[in-house]
Amino acid sequence: MLAGMARVKNPPAKKGRAKDNGAGENDRGGRVAQMRAVWSMTHKADPKLPLRVLGPAFAVLVVLVGVGIVVGHPIYLSVLGVLGALLAGTTLFGRRATSAMYAQVEGQPGAAASVLQTLRGDWRVTPAVAFNRNMDFVHRVVGRAGVVLVGEGNSPAQLRPLLTDQKRRVGRVAPETPVYEVIVGDAEGQVPLRKLQQHVMKLPRNVGRKEIGGLEARMKALGGTNMPMPKGPMPNAGRIPRGKMR
Repeated sequence: MLAGMARVKNPPAKKGRAKDNGAGENDRGGRVAQMRAVWSMTHKADPKLPLRVLGPAFAVLVVLVGVGIVVGHPIYLSVLGVLGALLAGTTLFGRRATSAMYAQVEGQPGAAASVLQTLRGDWRVTPAVAFNRNMDFVHRVVGRAGVVLVGEGNSPAQLRPLLTDQKRRVGRVAPETPVYEVIVGDAEGQVPLRKLQQHVMKLPRNVGRKEIGGLEARMKALGGTNMPMPKGPMPNAGRIPRGKMR
């Protein structure tokens, strides 16, 4: 009887392992495909990408192997050389890929929303909660800082009333929550698109992790917009986590 039970139970266990292996292979295949897409995109924007990434990586490998031969530890330093070359290559590639991404979205309507959706951590992004005919947008971000209203567009003067109205509306449903206003741009007092993510991440932590869900629920009472936003070429490069979009 026990043998019969064992025969019945074994097949599902094997199927489970097969599914797990298949899922793992799919995940790895997805990451490889993603990295290829990012490499292709970056290479188009920067034709010298292979030289700028592989050149320094190879130089690191050669130097460490050479030092290993001189000091009498070629194997040990060769291993370190391979690791150092991989680290140098991936770091340089990450920087080039990020620069290429920003170059592609910069100046496009909705570029700030694309950047905000790559925020690391529990940030709830609602694009285009306010806009006008001149393609000026206000995006709302809910997170540990509280509520961040991010304005982008062609006219800071026309953005100001949109931001003021949104701040007033947030104050009605969450009067105790800090509200930050950010205008994306290169003028004085504005935040460049390339520094937007860093700027938001550095804001003070005023809201507990468990309170973010409740705060977001109150923000939903304000509504948003069904306006179709340009998705923009901001792929999820490497392990960059995406913020939660609402």
